[in-house]
Amino acid sequence: MDIKDYMKLPYTRIVQEIHDESGHYFYGRILELDGCQSTGATLDELYESLNEAMEGYLEVKLENQLPVPIPSTTDGYSGKFVVRLPKSLHQRLVIEADKEGVSLNQMVLYKLAL
Repeated sequence: MDIKDYMKLPYTRIVQEIHDESGHYFYGRILELDGCQSTGATLDELYESLNEAMEGYLEVKLENQLPVPIPSTTDGYSGKFVVRLPKSLHQRLVIEADKEGVSLNQMVLYKLAL
């Protein structure tokens, strides 16, 4: 495979809007490509600079005959896992969910997504 082939694969792009002392911008990274990241003032700018970073990343990997990670898929995941937690935390989550009028599952999903 060459760079163009890899660029067409469905890599996971993680985008975060940042407001800090340096201003407002967007930060993005490719989950499967360790260290492949970029920033942009707008989402369009971020997308473009992230693609450039990805091309550079792939170029270095291919030139040095290093393995290139393939995008992960959701095929091997059920969307369900079991977690054990202290009774006091379980109680607190149930109370918070009740106050918000949502299920415990929805509350935990919300907390995990933060």
